[in-house]
Amino acid sequence: MDSLIYRRWQFALTALYHFLFVPLTLGLIFLLAIMETIYVVTGKTIYRDMTRFWGKLFGINFALGVATGLTMEFQFGTTGHSIPTIGRYFGRTAGDGSINAFFLESTFVGLFFFGWQRLNKYQHLLVTWLVAFGSNLSAL
Repeated sequence: MDSLIYRRWQFALTALYHFLFVPLTLGLIFLLAIMETIYVVTGKTIYRDMTRFWGKLFGINFALGVATGLTMEFQFGTTGHSIPTIGRYFGRTAGDGSINAFFLESTFVGLFFFGWQRLNKYQHLLVTWLVAFGSNLSAL
């Protein structure tokens, strides 16, 4: 076996783990947004507590998804002999979109976790919905 096969196996395993985290992240953030919306509308603190609990699990999953996603993006250039030739065209476009979406999403994720005491409940709800839409937009 030559090194190309090993590189492709490495990329396949990275993609496998990345795509375990993506659906959970994309689905869980909408559940968090719905739970927090119910908290803001009804005032029942159980929904705030549920949002904070599941938000911690979302944060762990988000971090693992970012780690595998960035690794996978760097592996695009090492998986085959034809990718580097088109990399100057494909890589710039994919990289710019990914980086912009990632920074936007990460900013709101930071506000989601550290804004519970600093933002009022309406502002935090807006941040949660922006994380939900930003996460799903960056997955496109």
